[in-house]
Amino acid sequence: MATRTVRLDDEAEEALTLITQSTGLSISSALKQGLLVLKDQVALHEQQAPYEIYASLDLGDGGEAIAPSTETRRGIQDAIRRKLNR
Repeated sequence: MATRTVRLDDEAEEALTLITQSTGLSISSALKQGLLVLKDQVALHEQQAPYEIYASLDLGDGGEAIAPSTETRRGIQDAIRRKLNR
């Protein structure tokens, strides 16, 4: 078992005090449980394949482009014409 010295800012100190008072855990136990929860979250993110992360993003339906990216000049001209109704 190792002994660590940790510096906490005011926000972290308040959170730790609230956690220990509301749960009855010691400071050491509260910090240990926090580390274990964070370890589980890190492991979960490491297991996700890049496609799983991409699939979870809400990018909408797509297909709203006026012109392909190779013809941006024409796309801008069309957008201006539509806006000005010409």
